[in-house]
Amino acid sequence: MSAHPRLSMNQATIKYASLDEALRVTADGGYESIGLWREPVQAVGLGEAARRLGDSGLRLSTYCRGGFFTMPEGPERRASIDDNRRGIEETATLAAAGAPGSTPVFVLVAGGLPEGSNDLVGARSRVADALAELAPDAAAAGVTLAIEPLHPMYVSDRAVVSTLKQALDLAAPFDPSVVGVTVDTFHVWWDPEVLPQIARAGAEGRIATYQVCDWKTPLPADVLLGRHYPGDGVIDFATLTEAVEATGYDRDIEVEIFNQDIWDTPYAEVVARTAAGFASAVAPHLAASVTV
Repeated sequence: MSAHPRLSMNQATIKYASLDEALRVTADGGYESIGLWREPVQAVGLGEAARRLGDSGLRLSTYCRGGFFTMPEGPERRASIDDNRRGIEETATLAAAGAPGSTPVFVLVAGGLPEGSNDLVGARSRVADALAELAPDAAAAGVTLAIEPLHPMYVSDRAVVSTLKQALDLAAPFDPSVVGVTVDTFHVWWDPEVLPQIARAGAEGRIATYQVCDWKTPLPADVLLGRHYPGDGVIDFATLTEAVEATGYDRDIEVEIFNQDIWDTPYAEVVARTAAGFASAVAPHLAASVTV
């Protein structure tokens, strides 16, 4: 069994899989790459996780996730910044352990409004402040911080960064190798400025990762879980993927799905169904090979 050489299984798509299970079913499904999440890595310890990733033969495409640093200055913010520093080091260790072509990309979700606050401007300014604190650590570790804009429905509780333009503006003060952006189709497909902003991101060398999944209504009661396999909804993967490809982006492409029905499906079935959706909806709009 084989999958497209640029397809990466983001571990969130098989959320309940342990690290060992995720590595095994991904490799058995013919994938060459995986995006790992911190909780399964921490469950076995960083050193052991790095060894197991190395033994799997898979590349690391990204490490999820950091961020959540919109709170005012104080112990909670200090703890968040320190945790992001640990995430940076974890990213570097795992990328070094993965197969050739692994990318040390640490995905950041900004965080929502602090409890009891409606100061959106202030929350966004604290994201900029956090990036300024973390950028030297990322640069020293050779890690790229990938700011992920989330759909505006998440602005209050999950991410005060809602558009690719906002993410690029936040990244602008830093070297592109240190702070880039995540382009996730679920979050950006609606944006009337998405195509020029993808072009801008490419011109600035800031596309750290491209993630794909689909949007279909009605959304579930928990809108976090409204993602679908590529091709099962309304997103125009042809236009978005060709725009990303036109920038010269040639890295792995992750499928990241939060969906309870998919989480409850046997892992091997999810891996196969993901590869099939990617093959039909995304792969026809890609260059022939991946740079490793």
